This record gives sequence, structure tokens and C-alpha cells, in this order.
Amino acid sequence: MDIYAILFWMLSAMAVCSALGVILSRNPVNSVLCLILTFFSISGHYILMNAQFLAIVNVIVYAGAIMVLFLFVIMLMNLNADVEPQKGQLVQLAGVISGGILFLVVLAGIKAAKVESMETKSTDIGLIANLGKVLFQKYVLPFEISSVLFLSAMIGAVVIGTKDKTPAVTTEVKN
Repeated sequence: MDIYAILFWMLSAMAVCSALGVILSRNPVNSVLCLILTFFSISGHYILMNAQFLAIVNVIVYAGAIMVLFLFVIMLMNLNADVEPQKGQLVQLAGVISGGILFLVVLAGIKAAKVESMETKSTDIGLIANLGKVLFQKYVLPFEISSVLFLSAMIGAVVIGTKDKTPAVTTEVKN
């Protein structure tokens, strides 16, 4: 067994265990911390697949920025088990049924998937230089359109977020 297979199985076990920690943890802060660990293990899989750019983006965007926002929201919500309403039996039954259906769909997908051998090829598919070449040669128009959309969304957020600082005009009638 080579080092790539050992790393793959270790990262896979860490991803599955931390994902189960996200689902089974009753404390929301512990759940978010387990989700961060899941993101790091997925980034390890990206590195094994020679997709370093995706690994770095996954760590910076998901494990960094979004998880910090989740932690702030959880801390600001002041979750308290005494105040939280309890779920009814019908809602719990619906959750179990939908979870079972999702489990069956995942099993059917795994059964239908073709299992390929894990070969250690030295491909340069996920490297940043190759990604940049493809992005700025083949997909330059969609990339620029998305950048204009992001710019307009940021301008819209600033316009919506600023308060109206103009004083209200009052009309007084003087006799």
C-alpha cells in the first residue's frame, strides 16, 4: 500500500467522522468546529488530486470566512435549549423518512458509480497556471460577465446598506 492510499483513507475517515460530528453534535459551536475539520480534510483530498488551487480556496473561503460568519451568527443568536420549542412527532417522523430516502439515493449512486483504480499520475490539471490559462483564454467572456455582476451586487449592497442622510424636508406654512 503506497503513501497516497494511506493518506486517502486517513483523510476519508477524518472527513466522515467530522461530518458525523456536525450532524450528531447538539452544541452548535462544536458542530461548526467539526464542519471546519471536514473542510480541511476535503482540502487534503484536493491536494492528493493535485488541485492545489481548489484546496487553498476551500480553506480560505469556506473554513476561513464562512465559518467565522457562522460562529458569529451562532454566538449572536444566544441559542438556549430552554427557550427552543420542541419538535413534534410528525416533524421527527418526516425527518427520519427524508433522511432514509436520501440514504437510499446515496447508496444507489454509489452502486451505479464506476470504481476506478487510484493511480498516481503526474497531471497538471489542477495547477493555478493551467487554470488561469483556461480561465482567461477559453472562458474570458463568462468570467468578465460574472465580475461585472459581482461589482453591481457590491454596489447594490452598499446603496441598500447606507442610511439616508438627507434631512427630511418639512414644509411650514407661515401666515
